[in-house]
Amino acid sequence: MKVLLINGSPHREGCTYTALMEVAKELEAEGVETEIFHIGVKPVSGCLSCGSCAKSGSGKCAVSADSVNGFLEKARNADGFVFGSPVHFASAASALAAFMDRAFYVGRNTVFPYKPAAAVLSCRRGGASASFDQLNKYFTISQMPVVSSRYWNMVHGNTPDEVARDLEGMQVMRYIGKNMAWLLKSIEAGKAVGIQKPGQEPQVRTNFIR
Repeated sequence: MKVLLINGSPHREGCTYTALMEVAKELEAEGVETEIFHIGVKPVSGCLSCGSCAKSGSGKCAVSADSVNGFLEKARNADGFVFGSPVHFASAASALAAFMDRAFYVGRNTVFPYKPAAAVLSCRRGGASASFDQLNKYFTISQMPVVSSRYWNMVHGNTPDEVARDLEGMQVMRYIGKNMAWLLKSIEAGKAVGIQKPGQEPQVRTNFIR
């Protein structure tokens, strides 16, 4: 079992990374392999609404200059995800939002369904709950079990050292790791006794403009 932890901060080893590493340590302690995927500091394009990914069936985004397609390759073989972001103006980092728009447009029917996911937010003071809500919507539209903790999935601090001293926040991160590991093991146990994924129906799209 493997979990990809996506660092959506421009800082490779900043506050968001510190939170993700606390989750990763708990996952590793539970026997789950982890990998941190940093989206990087190069510009990330928003979705161009070109439809090329759907038309080609390639499972890749037509925009190839950033890290989205590299992530999608790794995501196909991952069993779970933790998306981490700093809070900017009471929302997730714009680069991560653009990254997730495209990754989930390409993969929400093929890469992500039934794989557990969690969102982790790092903020100095406020705006984390709004950002938490923003990221969770990607999961619920993609048939992904959402992994919870004992409080909102957030840490507070202006530096990695301050985040490490947010004892409640660090405990929340550890519970994400524990709960993710438990859910992954439960899914594996279900597979072992023949429990199948839910059947799919043809998609229905309703246009409210008549």
